[in-house]
Amino acid sequence: MENKRHIFWEVLFWIVLLAGIYMSFGVYLKDAKSIFIGMIAGVTALLFAAVKTAKIMSQKKGNDAMSSISNHIYTGAMAFLKREYSILAIFVLIIAVLIAYFLKPETAICFLCGAACSALAGYIGMTVSTKANARTAYAAENSLNKAFRVAFSGGVVMGMTVVGLGLLGLTILYYIFKDHEIINGFALGASSIALFARVGGGIFTKAADVGADLVGKVEAGIPEDDHRNPAVIADNVGDNVGDVAGMGADLFESYVGSIIASITLGAICLNLMGAFLPIVISGLGIFASIIAVYFVRTKENGSPMKSLQIGTSAAMLMVIAGSYFVITNWIPKNNGGHGIFFALLIGIAAGTLIGYLTEYFTSYSFNPVKRIAKSTETGTATTVISGLDVGMFSTFFPMVIISIATIAAFLVIGGMGNYTLGVYGISIAAVGMLSTVGMIVAVDAYGPISDNAGGIAQMTNLDEAVRERTDKLDSVGNTTAAIGKGFAIGSAALTALALLCAYATVINLENIDILNPFVTSGVLLGASLPFLFCSLTMGAVGRAAEKMVNEVRRQFKENPGIMTHQTQPDYKKCVDISTKAAILEMLLPGIIAIGAPVVVGVGISMLTGEKTLGAQALGGMLMGAITTGVCLAIMMANTGGAWDNAKKYIEEGHFGGKGSAQHAASVVGDTIGDPFKDTSGPSLNILIKLMTIVSLVCATLFIA
Repeated sequence: MENKRHIFWEVLFWIVLLAGIYMSFGVYLKDAKSIFIGMIAGVTALLFAAVKTAKIMSQKKGNDAMSSISNHIYTGAMAFLKREYSILAIFVLIIAVLIAYFLKPETAICFLCGAACSALAGYIGMTVSTKANARTAYAAENSLNKAFRVAFSGGVVMGMTVVGLGLLGLTILYYIFKDHEIINGFALGASSIALFARVGGGIFTKAADVGADLVGKVEAGIPEDDHRNPAVIADNVGDNVGDVAGMGADLFESYVGSIIASITLGAICLNLMGAFLPIVISGLGIFASIIAVYFVRTKENGSPMKSLQIGTSAAMLMVIAGSYFVITNWIPKNNGGHGIFFALLIGIAAGTLIGYLTEYFTSYSFNPVKRIAKSTETGTATTVISGLDVGMFSTFFPMVIISIATIAAFLVIGGMGNYTLGVYGISIAAVGMLSTVGMIVAVDAYGPISDNAGGIAQMTNLDEAVRERTDKLDSVGNTTAAIGKGFAIGSAALTALALLCAYATVINLENIDILNPFVTSGVLLGASLPFLFCSLTMGAVGRAAEKMVNEVRRQFKENPGIMTHQTQPDYKKCVDISTKAAILEMLLPGIIAIGAPVVVGVGISMLTGEKTLGAQALGGMLMGAITTGVCLAIMMANTGGAWDNAKKYIEEGHFGGKGSAQHAASVVGDTIGDPFKDTSGPSLNILIKLMTIVSLVCATLFIA
């Protein structure tokens, strides 16, 4: 009966989907009416998320022990979100009042809506992911395919919620206010929540992970995800906090930011057609991602990774085909119609290439990670040195791709003859890269769910066959997480460049004199901000990890019954340590990211009395921050990912295997890499985007 009910809802949804596609591209693909495409696509995404949620919740979550552990994880995750959002609510209200006073009340309303949508997406994604973990573990008792489908469905809910709330909220506000400058506030609200979600989530998860690894695996010699480890629940909570809510907020911000940059530039150079085109493309991306979900299937002995790649590729191909039809029939050739399509194609290609490069540098299927694993034979120092070597080298090729994509997207629309149209091409490349972000987030969020499922299987002593299935899902999740981080960095770079171009266009800033001492100082200051930001976030993880290590040691010492399975550890205490550290330490980095552009832009204008000099100095600061921020983000994310997978490669039996001196060296490298790849590195994406969107929203202050 239950299956028949879900079949009914799926069939009903497909009727709604087909009707939505027909209305979108058959009825509303006409000038101002095309804004309804965004609304229809957004509603469709949310309906699909609801259908998938109902299907997940109908699955059994296993025995009492599995249910109990899942409830611990869910309770910890919700407690963290409640405390985080209660602090952020005060911060958001203060910023909204300032925006209403210094700018416009309408912009403040958009800011509040952007913050609310981002927070709601995180809440929904976290809720479903923490409910799907035990259900995935239980499904693994029957088959790999069933467990894979449950875990991926949990990721789909997060992906569809991100794009649904993002596009629906944005288009409704644009329809109401009809002013691209006002809706910039929506992106600012999303960016503000994203920064705190990424920083706070990263601090939470890595404090728990480092404490669990150093004391549990290295000192006590117990397996990963052993229920005797007091930090194990906090570690599992952290997987969801960092890689579900954090990554979702990150790409929510990029998604919204790229669309708004394109709307701003398109409204200037192509009027309504250019302003609504990114909305249409994003709507098309939602429909393509929903259809592509049904391409993701695997056999019992099949490859989940290959299945996820097929789904992602299918979504991209559908977007390319649909975009060609829309652009060539809507934008006249003499206005850059074919060039706009090629700009979009360039963005998709750039994102794909960066994803493959990330996989090459972080997967143990390739030489860079194997080289790090081999370096453990000569000790911890060489392990750290080889990891840094791989991470630093890995920055070059993505930067080449981003540079080529930026120039190519500018030129294909004839940017040398029309600067504004050229930078519109850069923004369309960012929209193209992010058009299938619903599918990208789904693939990424699948990872923490399968990781949690493996942990639950370990803690409840399920059969070895179940553990093998969850390990297979988890190993794929590690790769998808690394690729997702690479994609997030690449999209952040293009989005930040698009927002910077929009900022320059809005204030009529045709060029920046880098020889001007105020501009040069701005560049140097901007270049240093990512390093200051990383210092704050790395230090936060270190301080929280020290508390976690001491707490785990205390429990093992004072309660010896834990190791003999006679008593249960105090999981709640470890969750509380991570929560308090994350809430306390996330505020200063956020204040710096929001305050720095305002201080530089307004301060230099007031100091010199020159209206445009502050705007130029701010432009220099943004370029400095984007340049070093992207390089540092790639280096940290890839270094951490490579160290992590070098450890996993050794744990599979290579170079001594578990318990060897080589394994101990790899654990140290992985521990150093944890805040690299899950806290500081990913947070830099949001830093550069937040600074550029603050500059765009406050542009009138810098020249007034």
